[in-house]
Amino acid sequence: MKRVLTIAGSDSGGGAGIQADLKAITLLGGYGMSVVTALTAQNTLGVQAIYEIPASFVEKQIDSVLTDMGVDAIKTGMLANTEIIEVVAKKIKQYGVKRIVVDPVMVAKGGDRLLRQEAIDGLIRKLIPLATVVTPNLPEASVLSGMKIDSLDGMKRAARQIFELGARNVVVKGGHLKGKAIDLLYDGRQYFKIEAQRVKTKNTHGTGCTFASALATCLAKGESMVDAVQHAKDFITLAIQHSLSLGQGTGPTNPAAFVLREGERYHVIQELKRAMVILKEAKIGHLIPEVSSNLGFGLAGAQGREDIAAFPGRIVRFRESMVTWSDPEFGASKHIANIILTVMRFSPEYRSAMNIRYSKEDVARWKKRGFVGGSFDRRLEPKRVKETEGSSLEWGVNEVLKRMKRVPDFIYDEGGIGKEPMIRVLGRNPMDVVQKVLKAGR
Repeated sequence: MKRVLTIAGSDSGGGAGIQADLKAITLLGGYGMSVVTALTAQNTLGVQAIYEIPASFVEKQIDSVLTDMGVDAIKTGMLANTEIIEVVAKKIKQYGVKRIVVDPVMVAKGGDRLLRQEAIDGLIRKLIPLATVVTPNLPEASVLSGMKIDSLDGMKRAARQIFELGARNVVVKGGHLKGKAIDLLYDGRQYFKIEAQRVKTKNTHGTGCTFASALATCLAKGESMVDAVQHAKDFITLAIQHSLSLGQGTGPTNPAAFVLREGERYHVIQELKRAMVILKEAKIGHLIPEVSSNLGFGLAGAQGREDIAAFPGRIVRFRESMVTWSDPEFGASKHIANIILTVMRFSPEYRSAMNIRYSKEDVARWKKRGFVGGSFDRRLEPKRVKETEGSSLEWGVNEVLKRMKRVPDFIYDEGGIGKEPMIRVLGRNPMDVVQKVLKAGR
């Protein structure tokens, strides 16, 4: 187990600082150790008081850990003052620690200053030159680079400027810009854009601490810088997606979402397997279309195809039954994933879908039994959609959802040139979908 030391302030509210650091390190499989630089009386509304730990005692904490247990990576956060910065820099050199993640914490989310103004120069001269990577957000990058940043080009210029201060890598975090949440990694030779969909939530307390700690843990495991930044980005994005509405102000992110997500992935796969057993036993192979079928199920909050599980090689007909080539996998189907993702953007609880053979008789039978259906006409498909590979289904499903203002039980079309007519059965989960399919099959 890799050893990761966080040197940072304590957050009594548990959302940031060493509390957030230790959660992230542990959940990513590292062994977390801590050196406390300051105590804060802090909650979701802000920082009410700060008690700085004497630099001499910070030094004793570092010596205690490194002389006995050793370390594979260090992450620094709130360092409070010049004396602490100098002690930390001295000890990094003394013990020859190779992986150093510097999160240049200056101001809390609520605007409270966490680094004395006169200590910024010490941070720049003493600590940043020792950094394997430094991870400023836009306000911090502006201070370190001496320039205003309001665009991706500005992030690139700032990254170059901070790199010149001596850091071996720079990650400028673009969370304060509009649009996608883009972080920019610069290694002195090239730039790497690390993107994620922006999450609409006010609960972002501890994002910087959690990201830097995740990055330190990934580096401790021996990951490349690009891979480590991507994994840390995925980790914090998930934590933000599942953030916690605690307190009256800016709530914390939820690092445990990473572990919970892995558990949910297992659940999704098992639900698809269970549903497939029922379909195979039902002897309704006649519902499989010429292009074959698939059944998919998405993770809660799915963002892309990699979050949707389906059956590799599709579901095919064998006599009166159905056959699959292997167990379900995430990212196994493009078409069924596009349907599910489109529906989830309209109504997140509808996370499953299956395509089956179209017939007018089946549509009439379903409607007679009380199922709600919607349809789209491929002849009305815009030219730009036809010319974009894989966008037809997204367009058609979206047209139905906008028109009906609800998620129907099934969506069908009567085909077109080179396109087989099809029914797509929608549901909250695979068993929901299967029950509808069974009623159609009977």
